Amino acid sequence: MKALYASAKDQGLTEDMLAALPHYEQSELFTPREKAALAFAHMMSSNHLAIGDELMDELKQHYSEREIMALGWRIAIFVGYGRLVYATGLESVGEPCPVSFAPPPAMD
Repeated sequence: MKALYASAKDQGLTEDMLAALPHYEQSELFTPREKAALAFAHMMSSNHLAIGDELMDELKQHYSEREIMALGWRIAIFVGYGRLVYATGLESVGEPCPVSFAPPPAMD
């Protein structure tokens, strides 16, 4: 993960937790509530069509329907943002943007 954000650390995410993310299901660093949210994020980013009752039931054990929708919206925004970052090569925080937003040359 090239881009790490201070806000995540401000909210309690540690370097150990970042390192454990690929194996969050087996990690003792995450609460069951956090694991449910991570499972939702993982499925939204990898195979959203496979999200079914089992995952939704797990989420409902930890979140209200309103919270699930808020979480889903946040995940959707960041999944889209992450795909844009990857597609445009904006993987480094603080680096100049390699994408030119200058107007296209005039057509003759």
